[in-house]
Amino acid sequence: MGKIAFVFSGQGDQYPGMGKELAANYPTAEAVFNMCDEIRPGTSSQCFEGTEEELKETRNTQPCLFAMELAAAEVLFEKGIRPDAVAGFSLGEVVAATAAGVFDKKTGFRLVIKRGELMQREAEKFDTSMAAVVKLTPEQVQELCANYSEVYPVNFNCPGQITVSGLSAQMPDFFADVKAAGGRALPLKVKGAFHSPFMKEAAEAFAVELAKAEIQGSHMTLYSNKTAEPYGSNVVELMSKQICSPVQWEKIIRDMIARGIDTFIEIGPGRTLTNMIKKIDSEVKACAYTEYLAEVEAC
Repeated sequence: MGKIAFVFSGQGDQYPGMGKELAANYPTAEAVFNMCDEIRPGTSSQCFEGTEEELKETRNTQPCLFAMELAAAEVLFEKGIRPDAVAGFSLGEVVAATAAGVFDKKTGFRLVIKRGELMQREAEKFDTSMAAVVKLTPEQVQELCANYSEVYPVNFNCPGQITVSGLSAQMPDFFADVKAAGGRALPLKVKGAFHSPFMKEAAEAFAVELAKAEIQGSHMTLYSNKTAEPYGSNVVELMSKQICSPVQWEKIIRDMIARGIDTFIEIGPGRTLTNMIKKIDSEVKACAYTEYLAEVEAC
């Protein structure tokens, strides 16, 4: 029998109304939203009724996604579904760490609030943006980025898809170069050049916040975006530097598969990670948590 991994999504999949049905149908999920509202009033209403523009703001996106994703994970736990390993894409790594017991729920939520505020602050200092580059190899994208002083390859998602961050003023020329090389550049629904040197000060400030937090040992294998390997005792260093370092997602998934993971359950409002994983290895099972939950409840 194979092993299961929970993978927690990052910014970009958020949408107005996310988590509303989850909270309405599962008291366990509702309890998570209530906890988040106690710490950050209005979190659930932002998830359930906020506008798309409101949810694009990083200071809102991150706590809202944390609430929705942790609520979904708690429902799966309640159903007896326990993963052998967990990983999260960018923001999702904080949710994964919380689900794994590295932080208690309240600490994890307070940390993600601070993370969103710090990253928003840095994003507002510069006119920057992100885009997904498809149909090119990592090497091609790196070569194109090297022609620009402030465009960086930041998320190595799956074969044929690399995310870049950079100055908005340099992006049109970069997009033209991508097209000339046979690829496509697709702007992302985020405001900021995340996982790039633009986020260095946010990473340093977040390290200070992490150092204040009570950190426990993980109940399951937790992967680092920065190293693509399981965490050790270096939570403060890896989780803070993750903010200004590339996300090695494809390497994480390949390492999980090599260690026997053959079922990936995406915890989040969309299917972005599911689609990436299927491109990395079409033989493994990858599905949204709603699909897996429906299978379990049908048994």
